[in-house]
Amino acid sequence: MNASVAVVTGAASGIGAACARAFAAAGYRVVLADRHLEGAERLAAELGGTAIVVDVAEETSVAAAAHAVVDQLGRVDVLVNSAGVLQRTLPPGQLTMKEWDFVARVDLRGTYLCCAEFGRRMAASGGGAIVNIASVAGMRSGPLHAYGPAKAGVISLSECLAAEWGPVGVRVNTVSPGFTATPALSKGLDTHTLEEEHLRTATVLNRLVKADEIAAAVAFLASPAASAITGINLPVDCGYLVATPWASYGGLRRS
Repeated sequence: MNASVAVVTGAASGIGAACARAFAAAGYRVVLADRHLEGAERLAAELGGTAIVVDVAEETSVAAAAHAVVDQLGRVDVLVNSAGVLQRTLPPGQLTMKEWDFVARVDLRGTYLCCAEFGRRMAASGGGAIVNIASVAGMRSGPLHAYGPAKAGVISLSECLAAEWGPVGVRVNTVSPGFTATPALSKGLDTHTLEEEHLRTATVLNRLVKADEIAAAVAFLASPAASAITGINLPVDCGYLVATPWASYGGLRRS
């Protein structure tokens, strides 16, 4: 019997790349889908996987990718929606609708398109697992007036699809990373949009999340070990969500 197939969007770097590595290590045939084909091809060569180009915000591109995967590999067992973009921390009035629409188009529309195309194929074949990457920004207030609502939408979307497809054996879950050490976050640190000390001290564990820690949670939710789990949102955040309310009481006890 052929090994199971895992499709990972945004697989050329960051959390997507870590997820691709985790599924390859678990014996899956991994499809690395990304706008940046060259980066996906390099990692695919290392992992023995397949690279495909896809623009998750474009309906025809996603449909073509889903068709190509099933045509070439015969099945899709797992989908990880990791493709996404960040935004600048601008107030309303400075955050243009062009930028707002771009973030929502990739992060929410893109996740839905991939779920719709790959998920309906899973439903037709009798099962599968989808894990969508959201963010703790979708669970709390912050100066991210496009990114935060888009990620909140991903969490809601996952719950809706879990109920839609659960009866036919397709599980849908969400992982919400905290601040994670990725190339995208490094860019924010380099431009001083973010400060590492602030990010670390806002967590219980006093550190950033590692991309492979996100991948481990994703791989678990996609695995048979999580066969009774669907419709959940799992934060992987080094305790960011439980740490931040303590600021009202003077902060965490670090002693």
